[in-house]
Amino acid sequence: MWQQLLFWLKRHFGFSSKEARGFLLVIPFLCLLVGASQVLAWAKNKNAEKLYQHYLNQVASLESAGEDLRTSPLPTFQKADTLWRTSSIKVSERIHRLPFSKSDSVVLQIVPGVGALTAGRIIKYRENLGGLIRVEQLKEVYGLKPETLPLIWEYFDFDTVAPRKLAINLLSVEELAKHPYISYQEAKVLVAYRKQHGWYSHAEDLLNIRLFKEDWVLKIRPYLNFTRIEKKDSIP
Repeated sequence: MWQQLLFWLKRHFGFSSKEARGFLLVIPFLCLLVGASQVLAWAKNKNAEKLYQHYLNQVASLESAGEDLRTSPLPTFQKADTLWRTSSIKVSERIHRLPFSKSDSVVLQIVPGVGALTAGRIIKYRENLGGLIRVEQLKEVYGLKPETLPLIWEYFDFDTVAPRKLAINLLSVEELAKHPYISYQEAKVLVAYRKQHGWYSHAEDLLNIRLFKEDWVLKIRPYLNFTRIEKKDSIP
């Protein structure tokens, strides 16, 4: 049997007699390593299950004793596991609700989960946009976690109309392209069409440019001003 296996290896893989013997000796060690890794993985998962169950038992014990759990009883769990929503509701009842359009990066840090960097990104995006008027727009802010979005709306009042708008009949390509919803290519088309056909009267005029989809026009409509007075109302 051993000789037949050596002959088969030499014939099909081109092994020499020494290489074939070495290959057969390595196979048991490879099988042993694979088996050992499977056993270690099983033991690790088993230990993790016991640890998690112990954690749940501790939480249940503390809650049954009337404790308000704010930090994890185990060092292996991070702040993301803490329960702070009840506390945040209590805080929101003790402070004034401010207009979101008037809030700065310092005030925004009252919201759980919003630090200095995140607050700065929110303010910068709000200013570039001209104001946030829908909760879905907060999803467009880089680094803002989904669970933080409803909390922001608990602390601040939002405008139903964009506080600052683009004078689409007066602005240049570069000025229009500063808006997050308008690319440079789209701005070029808007200005070229305006020069060829005259000023826009309402958002529906943009649909005459067959290149643009209705969804995009509806998205930017709240941020457009159709004034024809020679005074620019631009977003820096």
